[in-house]
Amino acid sequence: MLRALSRAPQAVGPALGYLTANGALREAESSITALRTWLASGQLQHLHGASQASSNGVARQQSASSKMGWAATQARWFRSTVCAHEAIDVKVPAMGESVSEGTVANILKKPGDLVRENDIIAQIETDKVTIDVKYTGKEAGTVTALHIKEQEVVQVGKLVCSLDTTAGATAAAAAPAAPAAKPAAPKAEAPKAAPAAPKPPTPAPAAAKPAAPAADAGSGRVPGAPPPKPERRVKMTRLRQRVAERLKGAQNTYALLSTFNEVDMTSVIDMRNQYKDLFLEKHGVKLGFMSAFVKASAYALNEVPAVNAVIDGDEIVYRDYVDISIAVATPKGLVVPVLRSADKLNFAQVEKTMIEMGKKARDGTISIDDMAGGTFTISNGGVYGSMLSTPIINPPQSAILGMHAIVQRPMVVGGKIEARPMMNLALTYDHRLIDGREAVTFLKRIKEIIEDPRRLLIDC
Repeated sequence: MLRALSRAPQAVGPALGYLTANGALREAESSITALRTWLASGQLQHLHGASQASSNGVARQQSASSKMGWAATQARWFRSTVCAHEAIDVKVPAMGESVSEGTVANILKKPGDLVRENDIIAQIETDKVTIDVKYTGKEAGTVTALHIKEQEVVQVGKLVCSLDTTAGATAAAAAPAAPAAKPAAPKAEAPKAAPAAPKPPTPAPAAAKPAAPAADAGSGRVPGAPPPKPERRVKMTRLRQRVAERLKGAQNTYALLSTFNEVDMTSVIDMRNQYKDLFLEKHGVKLGFMSAFVKASAYALNEVPAVNAVIDGDEIVYRDYVDISIAVATPKGLVVPVLRSADKLNFAQVEKTMIEMGKKARDGTISIDDMAGGTFTISNGGVYGSMLSTPIINPPQSAILGMHAIVQRPMVVGGKIEARPMMNLALTYDHRLIDGREAVTFLKRIKEIIEDPRRLLIDC
């Protein structure tokens, strides 16, 4: 033990430096300083020699023993304190298949902030979604360094920040320290009141007025020309850039063609009005119009498989499954969550899935897996009042259905003119793969099912 303590002066310095750098256990500084001074003074070697040479000095041995016991306790305290601190690195997580980089959109923590389990440290925006970088450790930690900055492009595995985990007592002690700093703010503001006194000499503003024409003359603007109108430049998000790239790519690659039809919504509206209360009571969701169009589209896709196919090189890939993408507008751009096996879902399952996906899309928590795939897309511009449009295909799909606003229009029914709730439908398709006959047949099939939903039950 004596030999270990004789080496303690060399260990005290690094340990003290570590503890000071991390700002831990400041209340023990006096004990640390006392130990370091005592060990450095050579008293330890003196005690070692005295304990061997003076076998009859009982009082001296007891004194040395007590001091050595105290020193051993402090040395153990050093070891336990150093081990209580652990540096943890937080890195950019995997962002999904085929996504290897993203742009740092927000940094929510800064050096010195306390971080607990599942706290979001930063948000990284990819071409498709926004990824939350979370701290997943069980013990709370303090951010010691940030290794990223906003708008920086980062790769998967890039170091985001370094954390120092501390004991719960240290975190608790740091919490009351913050409020203690607040009373100091008014004291600092007190001296600022003094410079307010020398304000009597006010002739200065009068001398500043002639400077205005000089600034006008140096502006370089043509006399009499109107002032420039205010403008703002905002960097495009990665999602917006990706959407623009994909849509323009679709226009450049596909032979886009649109066909139109109109559908009488009377039967679907009557069905909804008659069963909406029972539907809500049983399934816990409201019965909307989108579920009817999803089911009608799935039925038509199975009947006209070319609309569900895609060109891959010199081959046509026919998908024997129906995954329908639903276009959802978000503040950051358009996203298209996918309803898997839509042809096998009932109305309630379609409504529940769309509500869940829509909420995740608007909250920014939708994942890349939620949007991967998709064989056909439905876009409902009618919720914004659109009367007619030609939607652009969502690559690598081959067709997209555009829904529009429901408007009362005069229609001939049974030889009489009646006001009917009508909706315009548009189908944009890749004419390289889908012929006009197939496109028109597909859209007409949707019209027939919407105008008489009983067709879904009898399969005709």
